[in-house]
Amino acid sequence: MDLRDAPATSRPANPLYQQIADTLETQIRAGVYPPGTRIPSVRRLREQQRVSTSTVLEALRVLEDRGVVRARARSGHYVLGPGSGRAEPLAEPGASTPPSTPSHVDASLALRLNLGIGNPQEPTLGAAVQGPELMPVAALNRLMSQVLRYQPSACHSYDAPPGTPALRRAVARRGVDAGYSVSPDDVVVTSGAKEAVYLSIRAVTRPGDTVAIESPGYYALLEVLASLGLRALEIATHPRHGIDLDQLAAALGTERVAAVAMVANFSNPTGSCMSDDAKRRLVSLLEAHQVPLVEDDVYGDLVFEGPRPRAVKAFDRTGLVLYCGSYSKTLSPGLRVGWAIPGRFTQELELLKLVVNQATAPAPQLAIAAFVESGGFDRHLRRVRGMYREQMERTIDAVTRHFPEETRLTRPDGGHVLWVQLPDGVDSMALYESAAAVGIRVAPGPMFSAHGGYRNFIRLNTGFPWRGTTERQIEQLGRLVAAHARQSEPVTPSSMSRDTSWAPSDVVRHRTARPVPPVGSLA
Repeated sequence: MDLRDAPATSRPANPLYQQIADTLETQIRAGVYPPGTRIPSVRRLREQQRVSTSTVLEALRVLEDRGVVRARARSGHYVLGPGSGRAEPLAEPGASTPPSTPSHVDASLALRLNLGIGNPQEPTLGAAVQGPELMPVAALNRLMSQVLRYQPSACHSYDAPPGTPALRRAVARRGVDAGYSVSPDDVVVTSGAKEAVYLSIRAVTRPGDTVAIESPGYYALLEVLASLGLRALEIATHPRHGIDLDQLAAALGTERVAAVAMVANFSNPTGSCMSDDAKRRLVSLLEAHQVPLVEDDVYGDLVFEGPRPRAVKAFDRTGLVLYCGSYSKTLSPGLRVGWAIPGRFTQELELLKLVVNQATAPAPQLAIAAFVESGGFDRHLRRVRGMYREQMERTIDAVTRHFPEETRLTRPDGGHVLWVQLPDGVDSMALYESAAAVGIRVAPGPMFSAHGGYRNFIRLNTGFPWRGTTERQIEQLGRLVAAHARQSEPVTPSSMSRDTSWAPSDVVRHRTARPVPPVGSLA
């Protein structure tokens, strides 16, 4: 019953806003709105109760004061778990301080943990993959069927670099959103962004060269460097603003750096995003030293709100930036469609593509091109960006409620990975093993460093729509973190503000007692 319809003599004495708050709290206690779920919006409550906006806001303020709900910027009010109270936001990690000298890359840990995809339908905190609900599967299937039916010759024939004209036109047209302008002839289609990154780095380096990278950095990039016999020079990185340009400038002045490789927009694992001024300065710095940049921009389209952040490529005027993109994080990882815009290195990259695997399958290229050109890609992004934001916020909220208060975590504005610093003394490799033993997958910090650092960090995936199992896994993981914090003697501090380099050999020695269980696909 609407409270305003009650006769004057039967109305409760409490103010109307308090009555609304009491009703909502009763529903929450009864399980109508479980912990972590969003209660009706201000507009919806106003319409339901036929009251003013100010009355609804007062009711929500009462619920916040009682520790029942918490407001999230631009998202709404969410139910807190029992006993969570009004927990303050956890602090962010500080900037990293990796070793200042180049090192050989040992990717064996990442290779040992990356043992299979597992069940793609099941949410995972370990693999940086999105749930099927966030992919336009039905639309892509229809388009795949159409191109196979109506363009059989193209789909079943050999292709060659640089790829199908339709997809290269689509990529070139969408480049405006990322701030750069290229022609279809500048685009080389690849089998996902990882191949684009591999071919780009191979095009500008020789075995034994040094490549400057973010620290922590994407573990798949470390695999590429190791496979090509390259050394990594890890550069300090801030979890919000990205790579330290002052340190990079100093390194370029003292080291023979063949290339820089990085993710400027929502980096994996930290989620950092460089400002336009920083990107502009980065390009000027690289031009001064004539050092090419391999830019991986797979997460740029997954900004939570507002305009898409510009790519570093947008500030490139001399062709030094080899830009790599993909539809794996936005549409479908299984179709394996990515691209490179190699600038002045186009000829070298096309030759490498031809040698490595001839060409990318035409049918997925044609299906995705049709989806993009029809406007389906833009509609899809409008639908899923808010979902990714909500999933990130709910994961941050759950970690805040269930992990020890000494925990620190990042707050990305896009993508779907969260970088978590555990309390001192908690070894992420030991935590990985105990979590895997109860069916919980995480990505331990040493995977994201050439020198085996970040020993008390983990990366969490937020790419699946929120489910009760996700809340329970984070709650159980928080208990495991607390148990490790109580039981472990402090190890060499491993934090982004105080580097804890464990050599890869130390990682192996530490873990010889028990085999490493598979983590699933740690993308």
